[in-house]
Amino acid sequence: MISEKKLILFDGVCNLCNGVVQFVIKRDRKNQFQFASLQSNTGREILRKFNLPVNTFNSFILVEGEIAYTKSTGALRVAKQLGGGWPVLYGLIIVPKIIRNGIYNLVARNRYKWFGKKEACVLPTPEFKAKFLD
Repeated sequence: MISEKKLILFDGVCNLCNGVVQFVIKRDRKNQFQFASLQSNTGREILRKFNLPVNTFNSFILVEGEIAYTKSTGALRVAKQLGGGWPVLYGLIIVPKIIRNGIYNLVARNRYKWFGKKEACVLPTPEFKAKFLD
């Protein structure tokens, strides 16, 4: 199911989340990330494995091996591994988690209102289909 690549779980109906996935794909120079929506069978299986809620889709989750990083920590760890200047953002990890996740939670609560929502999960283009598990 999961390869040695890092897995990003995202809300498949969220326009912001889908935009972030496209952003990561374009900057994943080492081809190290795979993706699955939180709503997919794979996504739910991973959530259960890490004892995370399977019906709440408001967290970005990065799975690296046997560790799941959620919310701002997951997002910053992804930025650290992208091409270009994006790894500089990882410096924000020194900001206390309660502050980082407070900002993260504000965006997560309002993401549908601010960025919109799709009726169903977006299907990957044929070019990127291999990057998606489910």
